[in-house]
Amino acid sequence: MTSDPLSQLPMFATDQQLAIAIVGKDRASMWVKAIIPQLERKGFPRIDPLHDGRPVPLVRRFYEGYFGITAGFAAAAPDGEERLGLWKRERNRKPKSKWGDPAP
Repeated sequence: MTSDPLSQLPMFATDQQLAIAIVGKDRASMWVKAIIPQLERKGFPRIDPLHDGRPVPLVRRFYEGYFGITAGFAAAAPDGEERLGLWKRERNRKPKSKWGDPAP
């Protein structure tokens, strides 16, 4: 069992419960009033009207994406042989006219 505060919440939590789990009791009321509206514009899960709370698994997924955790480590895996000198090789370019078209 994990010890993070979000895992202790029910599947649908109130804003106050989420705030306490995320920023702590001292800053919870400020977070509910000022931060949640900003986060909603960035994709923070909305309140589900049937359950009268925000889905905690989606809140967790939001924060994983917010901090870049969902990208994982596979993105850093090598993708093939490195050829560092290739970008410096000269290209055969035709001189351009003053209008940007290739010169005749």
